[in-house]
Amino acid sequence: METEEIPLVSASGRTLARAVSAKRDQPPFPSSAMDGYAVADAAPGMTFTVIGESAAGHRFDRAVAEGQAVRIFTGAPVPAGATHVVIQEDVTRDGDLITVGNRLDQGANIRPAGTDFAENARFDAPKTLNPFDIALLASMNVARVPVARKPKVALISTGDELVMPGETPGPDQIIVSNTFGLHALLSANGAAPRILPIARDNKDSLRHAFSLIDDADLVITIGGASVGDHDLVAPVAAELGMDRAFHKVAMRPGKPLMSGRLAETMMIGLPGNPVSAMVCGQVFVLPVIRAMLGLPRQAAPRRSALLKDALPANGNREHYMRAILDTDGLRAATRQDSSLLSVLSGANALLVRPVDDPAREVGERVEYIPLN
Repeated sequence: METEEIPLVSASGRTLARAVSAKRDQPPFPSSAMDGYAVADAAPGMTFTVIGESAAGHRFDRAVAEGQAVRIFTGAPVPAGATHVVIQEDVTRDGDLITVGNRLDQGANIRPAGTDFAENARFDAPKTLNPFDIALLASMNVARVPVARKPKVALISTGDELVMPGETPGPDQIIVSNTFGLHALLSANGAAPRILPIARDNKDSLRHAFSLIDDADLVITIGGASVGDHDLVAPVAAELGMDRAFHKVAMRPGKPLMSGRLAETMMIGLPGNPVSAMVCGQVFVLPVIRAMLGLPRQAAPRRSALLKDALPANGNREHYMRAILDTDGLRAATRQDSSLLSVLSGANALLVRPVDDPAREVGERVEYIPLN
């Protein structure tokens, strides 16, 4: 994606497109780490005359000589000549005189300038910025940041059986769900999705939907990607000049997956089953979005965990099983039908079974993909 510059306050969740640098040291001056007294030297029993005060935003602008002390507060600039901040608990004070007690803290309690970072320190890209990054960039005095433009994604649901949430379905209709799930998934991962009108099961309606993709970087169709009489996405896309990369994947759920290009726009055709669409969104679509944002080009991240329940042997398709991961390990859901969104909603991982994976016993280590 192209790079755009935005205010730092709007940058959380965006992908930093190029490195930025700190515009000052942090802290920009030696500062006190504690409330106490800044002195040139300190030892138990020494006495000092308090000659002033240094607070955050209000420094003491003279030097401290031997026998003198400056009352100082956490974060305040340490005056010239001071090498130690005696914490207030370690002294007794009588008017302008302080006496160091027998339990003198051994640390200097001074943060040198640049302890956190120095001027011109580099914050590398690409990186998806989180709230902690935003705080760091603010302290670097970076007010605007260069980020990757959000990929524009057009979502097209297909099928005569679909109606939008809130509408009254006919006796043979269902509510479109996966489009809204994919919209949420894409929005949460740096894309700018928009939902186009539902394409009905005829070529004219599907052609009209494709005509509305406008300036999308990626168009995603949901449903109609199989090879039945009413599955028209592949032939209509071919009529419109799609350069198809592949059609159908040896996996479940999600076998009818398709991908290619329509002119300058990438296209992914997802299955219509709700769980299949969402699983393919995790496994295939999110890595595409990350690559578009300039992040490393890599597959959906896999981790491993101990299996809590035994599993039978897997067949000739890679199986992405809805599962629950907790501190004791990973357990596959007992129901894996690709229409059951309630099971997906209760899962936090996809347990990955390789092709022809043998039966697995409790305690074996298996791979999974965390669910966003």
